[in-house]
Amino acid sequence: MRRLRQWAPAIAWAAVIWLFSTQAFTAEATAGFLLPLLRKLFPHTSLETLLFLHFLIRKSGHFVEYFIFGLLVFRAIRGERRGWALRWGLAALVIAAAYAALDEFHQSFVPGRTASPWDSLLDTTGALAAQFLAWLYALRGFHREARGMADPPR
Repeated sequence: MRRLRQWAPAIAWAAVIWLFSTQAFTAEATAGFLLPLLRKLFPHTSLETLLFLHFLIRKSGHFVEYFIFGLLVFRAIRGERRGWALRWGLAALVIAAAYAALDEFHQSFVPGRTASPWDSLLDTTGALAAQFLAWLYALRGFHREARGMADPPR
């Protein structure tokens, strides 16, 4: 039961990613609500610029959703242990990259969506950035603990 609790957030987020890969989130669908919002935020901006901003938001979504997924998978793999280990980070990265490829394959069957290896690479980059951040966070904690042990008790 403990393992299921550890993996539940990653599995739930994988389901959210799958939902984002449906027809409901095609470029045309997101343009329907993002472009009017962008037009209100930037009323004097050209349509070309608004379309480019829409593109950037969509691509940023790839990075962010897999950044989160990478952290959640890392958390599940690490379990009750503390810190960061290369094998945990690599395992989380491989799982995220495999899921990104599977997600793009899924999109190839969804009307209005296209599969792109570049999107899969962007997804994997988000997961890699998450592992880098987890490593930095663990390194910071290690240094904090080392300083605490070196200081005499008061």
